[in-house]
Amino acid sequence: MRELFEYAVIRIVPRVERGEFVNVGVMLYCQRSRYLDLRCRLDEGRLGVLDPYLDPAVVVAHLAAFHAVCCGGEQAGPAGRLTAGERFRWLTAPRSTVVQTSPVHTGLTADPAAELDRLASLLVDPPGPPSAPDTTTPDRPRPSTGRAP
Repeated sequence: MRELFEYAVIRIVPRVERGEFVNVGVMLYCQRSRYLDLRCRLDEGRLGVLDPYLDPAVVVAHLAAFHAVCCGGEQAGPAGRLTAGERFRWLTAPRSTVVQTSPVHTGLTADPAAELDRLASLLVDPPGPPSAPDTTTPDRPRPSTGRAP
C-alpha cells in the first residue's frame, strides 16, 4: 500500500547573504510508517566552488548535529525528545543558517527507505551526462520570425 510522505532537500548555504547553495541531502518523513531518516552526501569540490574558504569540517559538524536531531534521542538535546513529526517540522522550519532545507514536498510510496535513496540520487548526486537527442522523430520546421534568413 502506498503511503503519503513528505521530504525536503538539505542545502549548504556557505554565505547566507548570497543565497547560493549546494544540495547535500534529503530528509524524508512518513507518518503512517513512523519513518524519519535522511541521506547526506557532501561533495567538497562543489562546495568549494561557492566558497573556497569554508572549512568542510565545520559543515560536517553542522550536518552531524542535523542528523542527530533527525534520529532523535538524548544525544540530540531537547529537540531529540520530540516526536518524529515534530523533529521533521523543526528541522524544515525556515532559517538563515549554513544548513537550510527546501520547502517541503509530498509524494506517495510503498517503501520510504527506497524512496529516500531514489530522491537522494535524483536531487543530491551530481547529474550524469545529458541524454543523446532523440533521432526517432523528424525535425520540426522552425517557426517563422518574419525576417528573411
